[in-house]
Amino acid sequence: MKVVFFEDVEGTAQVGEVKDVKNGFARNFLLPRGIAGSTSRDNLQRANSLAQKEARRQEKLDAEARGVSGKLDGYTITIEARVGETGHLFGSVTNRDIAEQLTAKTGVEVDSKIVLLPEPIREIGERKVSVKFTRNVIAEVTVDVVPDEASRPVVEKLLAERAAQAELEAKQLAAAAKAREEAAAAEAASAEATEEE
Repeated sequence: MKVVFFEDVEGTAQVGEVKDVKNGFARNFLLPRGIAGSTSRDNLQRANSLAQKEARRQEKLDAEARGVSGKLDGYTITIEARVGETGHLFGSVTNRDIAEQLTAKTGVEVDSKIVLLPEPIREIGERKVSVKFTRNVIAEVTVDVVPDEASRPVVEKLLAERAAQAELEAKQLAAAAKAREEAAAAEAASAEATEEE
């Protein structure tokens, strides 16, 4: 069924768009709630005026958000967290923690709902995180999760163990490569000896 939208429907359409939707979706959800209507001339004119009004409102929101996002874009925040023996955090760093740090450090009021974090951070290190002010204005910030004072010795020990393990693996790979080269050389020498006989 072809309908024209009077409101934004996340993931489906924006104000003023004409879309084909499933009959059940239109009859049971969109039409009874007044979110969309049939594609009559009156409804198309209404949707067009609503779309223009929404575009002006969105442009105003975007202009305000650009000023704020300019302060945050490329900003780096450091969050200290307690780290366990395995290198994972006790608990996690969530979008609420990031929003609180951004608000405290920059003075820009950041709601935790606009911090786009697919899943909570559970390991130390740097991550890029998006802050979506409006649908058109997104700022990228860097979140650096570091161990707190009590966890630093544990992390240093863990990093030393990982470095030793990586060095051992590199030596094993080098030894295996050398063994393969020697085996290939011995095979080539035995092949030459057989040809000479």
